[in-house]
Order: sequence, then structure tokens, then C-alpha cells
Amino acid sequence: MIRDPYDNFKFRVKWDGRYVAGVNRVSPLRRTTEVIEHRAGGEPSIERKLPGRTKYDPITLERGITSDTAFEDWANSVWKLGSSPEGLHDFRKDIVIDVFDETGAKVLSYFVFRCWVSEYQALPQLDSGANWVAIEHIKLENEGWERDVSVVPPASD
Repeated sequence: MIRDPYDNFKFRVKWDGRYVAGVNRVSPLRRTTEVIEHRAGGEPSIERKLPGRTKYDPITLERGITSDTAFEDWANSVWKLGSSPEGLHDFRKDIVIDVFDETGAKVLSYFVFRCWVSEYQALPQLDSGANWVAIEHIKLENEGWERDVSVVPPASD
């Protein structure tokens, strides 16, 4: 039996051992590997290609503004890095992105390594005539991600 694709709105984000409240958007996990082109001396008309450096795109997390200060606290730990009396403290975090199926069972999980906040938006444009939810966001630089292969979707009927 072929299963339907997973919904893209059933997910949770975790850091420091707990799920972060209210995250409603996560940008794509994307990596790009540079292509190194070269030619062999004896074969000047054939171009060879090798993999080069791999880069991981930043990940943006968004959520409606609440009383939870997790985004702001993490962003402040980077912003205050140079002025902190304890010097280099732990401004990097590993995060986990979990995806759930329609029954609420965890079906995918990704570890994202050594993240830190490079951009923080505390408030959106405020407009008294609008009908929007106020959104805050953080952009996370990271040093790679991988799928947690121990998470196995439930067997289909």
C-alpha cells in the first residue's frame, strides 16, 4: 500500500531539550555542493566534474509573538557575545525538527548542528488597520543537518 505524502504543517522544533512554543514556519533544509570542473591533460575536450565544498543554507523559524522569550533569549546570547563578562558562552545550539503524520506519530526527524542566530526580527511592521498576527523570526546559521534514521514511520495497514 502506498501512503499519502506527509502534511507540511505537522511539525515541532526542539532545542535545549524542549519543544519551542508556537513555531509556525520553518524554511527548507537545503545544502549545495560546489562543482569543481577540470580537464585531464591528455583529454582536452572532455571536462570532468568533482564535488567541492558543501554549504548549508540558513534556516528561518517564524512564530506569532507570545510571552515565550525563547527566540529573543537565543538572539540576545549572540548579540551580547562580545560584552559578556564570561566571554564566549554557549551561543550555539543543536536543534531538532520533528515531522508528524495525520495520526500524530513522529515520522521524520532531522538534527541541525551548531546553530546560531544571525538575524532576529522582534516585531513586524505594525499597522492598526491590518488583520494579521504579529510574527517574530530568527535566522539560524548552521553547520549541517542529518536525518535521524532511528525514527521509523509506523507500518501501514
